[in-house]
Amino acid sequence: MGRVLSGPPLAGIRVIEIGNYMAGPFCGMHLADLGAEVIKVENPKGGDLTRQLQPFQAGESGSFLRLNRGKRSLALDLKRPRGADIFRRLSARADVVLENLRPGTMADLGLSSRSLMDANERLVYVAVSGWGQSGPYADRPALDLIVQAESGLMSVTGEKDGAPVKVGVSIADLSSALYATVGTLAALRARDADGRGQLVDISMFESAVSLAVWESGQFFTDGAVARANGSAHNFIAPYQAVRSSDGHFVIGPTSAPNWTAFLRVLGLEELAGDPRFTDGPTRKHNVDALIPLIEAVTVTNTTAHWLAGLREAGVPCATVRDYGSVLEDPHLSERGFLTDIAHPTLGSVRATGSAIGLTRTPPVVGPAGPALGADSRDVLRELGCAPGDIAALIEEGTVLAT
Repeated sequence: MGRVLSGPPLAGIRVIEIGNYMAGPFCGMHLADLGAEVIKVENPKGGDLTRQLQPFQAGESGSFLRLNRGKRSLALDLKRPRGADIFRRLSARADVVLENLRPGTMADLGLSSRSLMDANERLVYVAVSGWGQSGPYADRPALDLIVQAESGLMSVTGEKDGAPVKVGVSIADLSSALYATVGTLAALRARDADGRGQLVDISMFESAVSLAVWESGQFFTDGAVARANGSAHNFIAPYQAVRSSDGHFVIGPTSAPNWTAFLRVLGLEELAGDPRFTDGPTRKHNVDALIPLIEAVTVTNTTAHWLAGLREAGVPCATVRDYGSVLEDPHLSERGFLTDIAHPTLGSVRATGSAIGLTRTPPVVGPAGPALGADSRDVLRELGCAPGDIAALIEEGTVLAT
């Protein structure tokens, strides 16, 4: 029988995070939510670049506060020999090093993944990069937009025959961060078995391409290439947004019972016997005839009217909401997903919580992202640095402490 957990599942795991913006920090946020101690190593000259991004609240970046919750900040200049040495000492005591820098950056600092893992055979080294640590694209710069374009995501997003459109959220960054989280947990589990860490190599490009589940199945089966199709599904219909008298709503009557109920609510029962609309794929083949018949009815009343009738009939449907509505949703509030996180000067800030619903060892959403260098002295003290050495590091600019 294993040990009994007295807190969140990653309690006792130490993570050293070094990176900027989203991919690495979003992974680090999840690890912190799950109970890991996450020490965020930042450049003393400004720190994580997200700190400079709007919107600001009393001089603090709202995005940084939420993306870096539950972490400690060590402001350390890795370009200085003493700074790099401190990082090596931290890594020697860490369970995980997490970074989302361009391949080769850490090696240029004398902190290659190989050298750190040689010094600590239990270390899990997680590297998130645009294209991965190897391959012909490895040295290319990458941003979420660049990866969305190269991965095919933009080719299937937007209206049919329209201009390329990116997904509205930073899906390449965020999906790679989630894969990095999964990879970290898997590597820690493997280490439980044999005591050895490993390199976790996460590519934003591969993460984005992996989302093409339907599209790759289509291409590898019959060679067809998926294209942008607005809100519609590529294989079945109706499965898209339709017009009402005051906007749009989405419908998904994909099963036979749902299709029958949908027609009944709209008063279009005569379509049930139409050979053009016998099942989802057939309806998709004839979608250009089908949607005008549906919208001729739906534009005669409001979205609220149609949603009420369709929901009562058990037909999947929804309004198209903006984040102003979503982030005040009572369902999310009741489930505890919308929460307040503590901040030393702002009191508290509203934030989304963890989507990982563990019932016995639930995630714990920590305080808002720390001030740059807020934990520098404490982290160095815990590392065994004497007060005089800490003062000298601060004086010479290797460390920033606030």
